[in-house]
Amino acid sequence: MARLDFNLLHVLDVLLDEGNVTHAARRLRLSPSAMSRALARLRLVTGDQLLVRAGRGLVPTPRAIAMREKARLLVEDASALLRPVDRLDLTTLKRTFTLRTSDGFVETFGPALIRRVHEEAPGVQLRFVRKLDKRSDGLRDGSVDLETGVVDDAISPEIRSHALFADRYIGVAHAHHPIVRTPITPAAYAACSHVIAWRQGLDLGRVDELLADLGLSRNIMTTVDGFSAALAIAQGTDLVATVPERHTAELREGMYSFTLPLPLRAFTISLLWHPRLDGDPAHRWLRKKLGETCAPRTI
Repeated sequence: MARLDFNLLHVLDVLLDEGNVTHAARRLRLSPSAMSRALARLRLVTGDQLLVRAGRGLVPTPRAIAMREKARLLVEDASALLRPVDRLDLTTLKRTFTLRTSDGFVETFGPALIRRVHEEAPGVQLRFVRKLDKRSDGLRDGSVDLETGVVDDAISPEIRSHALFADRYIGVAHAHHPIVRTPITPAAYAACSHVIAWRQGLDLGRVDELLADLGLSRNIMTTVDGFSAALAIAQGTDLVATVPERHTAELREGMYSFTLPLPLRAFTISLLWHPRLDGDPAHRWLRKKLGETCAPRTI
């Protein structure tokens, strides 16, 4: 069996990413003729045309589309494996990390994380952006360093993850709400007027489906796009909000929180990042600080 040239894997990754021989050649600092020869070798090795002419451009074959993500992951794993591990001097480290987090995460965990980070690395800046969907484009293109969220089929398969903590949905009302003096049964909970946080793709814990199984339904009077807004409305009205417990711990101070009288499952919040940063010492250190800040508690 002929010895494989693993340099072709990097060429394949760039070609499939660019979809253009000239652009791929420029990115790899090769001549167009050298890139054309590399593409010819890839076609011979894989037994597939990979990129075929369509009008004035090239389009990937079905085999190339199927190979694209795997080729990228293999190249990034190899890069992380061969990258030298430099000694990390946190006292002189100057770097900005962008964290894309779900609603309530910054308010609950941000202060403790900032303290931990600045105690060891005063030159590090944290930039938090709100997570409004499950797309992982920011992790892939490098505009986001870390995300938090629930790992499911919407997450790109190459994304790395590490469990941070378990959470569950609870009910919340202002401290003088009538429900404070009421046994909280499914009927009592459903009979309240509700504000819910909802947006496309947000999992609300199957609350309404479980109520429907009991022949009950909520009177949803207001819909907002985040848990902090739902809690603000619940604080100033007689509406009941349903929110994640740990995610919103700091936002619920002074309010009445109660366990929902439904068989809801807990869910796991994970830390997400792209494999290109696996071997980055500073990124690895920040992942550790996040894990320490969000150390699991009993819920």
